[in-house]
Amino acid sequence: MSAFESLRALSHQQRNTVIASYLAWTLDAFDFFILVFVLKHIADEFHTDVPAVSVAIFLTLAMRAVGALVFGLAADRFGRRVALMADVLLYSLFEFLTGFSTGLAMFLVLRAFYGIAMGGEWGVGASLVMESVPEESRGIVSGILQAGYPSGYLVASIVFFLLFPVIGWRGMFFVGALPALLVLYIRRNVAESPVFLKRQAEGRRPFLTILRQNIPLFVWSVLLMTAFNLLSHGTQDIYPTFLETQRNYDSYTTGAIAIVYNIGAICGGLYFGQLSQRIGRKRAIVIAALLAVPVAPIWVHAPGPVLLAVGAFVMQFFVQGAWGIVPAHLNELSPDEVRGTFPGFAYQLGNLFASGNATMQAGLAVRWNGDYATALLIVASAVAVAVALLSGFGYEKKDVRFGTQEAETPQGVLRS
Repeated sequence: MSAFESLRALSHQQRNTVIASYLAWTLDAFDFFILVFVLKHIADEFHTDVPAVSVAIFLTLAMRAVGALVFGLAADRFGRRVALMADVLLYSLFEFLTGFSTGLAMFLVLRAFYGIAMGGEWGVGASLVMESVPEESRGIVSGILQAGYPSGYLVASIVFFLLFPVIGWRGMFFVGALPALLVLYIRRNVAESPVFLKRQAEGRRPFLTILRQNIPLFVWSVLLMTAFNLLSHGTQDIYPTFLETQRNYDSYTTGAIAIVYNIGAICGGLYFGQLSQRIGRKRAIVIAALLAVPVAPIWVHAPGPVLLAVGAFVMQFFVQGAWGIVPAHLNELSPDEVRGTFPGFAYQLGNLFASGNATMQAGLAVRWNGDYATALLIVASAVAVAVALLSGFGYEKKDVRFGTQEAETPQGVLRS
């Protein structure tokens, strides 16, 4: 079945669920990526340096694991829909409050709270979608859902490009409160997951009980998501700073390049998400990750903004192409009873272990006389190989039917 046919096969209610979860992740990512464009400007106002402000990225990523656990447990107990609405309201609130920061300490505390709220959205939204759509549609829907992340980055790029000279960095965070309006759409148009409703009627076991039965799967999932998060954040978070600081591009050029590479990221997520429906989750991830390696030198060393934008487009096509498979892959591997918690918690624990990446890259660049390019290149190449190895030798349960005995198999299924 083609991607177009898969989407046409969805019911009106299923499309609403996909749209709502895509927008929730898009707007969540928009709120996160506002920060990466204004690190330098915040540092100037608070009379500090970029590595000090980049600690906010570390705190946001680290606290996402807390949010994934809290909101995931709530989703498994009270439902995916209500947990998603609460999450969207909270991350919008903390984004808005960030714009009122009076100093670095207050700024960092608010970003930590924002991280908790941000951490809950992906797991809850992904489980709601994957439990609501047919098995044959999971590949393209996974790509659409994960494309919300670069879509949010793209929106942040456009807002930075158009509005930053007028509203400044504080105004950027005030704009970030707008996602709260999405709750009205979710409340009116999105139904609860049918798999959750069935499980609620049958009863459920505690999360820790199920986790103990799936320790190898969970450990592997966390390691895989650590590598995945090092790859995505290692190619995104410091890249605008590299363009502004090492290449000395202004906000318009930086914003324009970011727009280009986020279009590449969206295209990659959609393409590889659908490809994984044909050739398997693991194989598609391995292909995308390994193809990012030869592109990496062009991505940071190409002469001039045009060629640099081309390299960045292709780089993010492969990086986010691999990511486009993750929502379907992790939800298929998750035990039914804890699907609201398991995928998101594994994902965000990976974020926790990868959370020092931006500060590490910024620190290396400072140590190497402002050479952000080398710091970016080393991390991207190494972790792309790690993603390919962990995926290739890991688990896969493509097209497993949720709510069946096969979905409950504790150790998953290994496929070559």
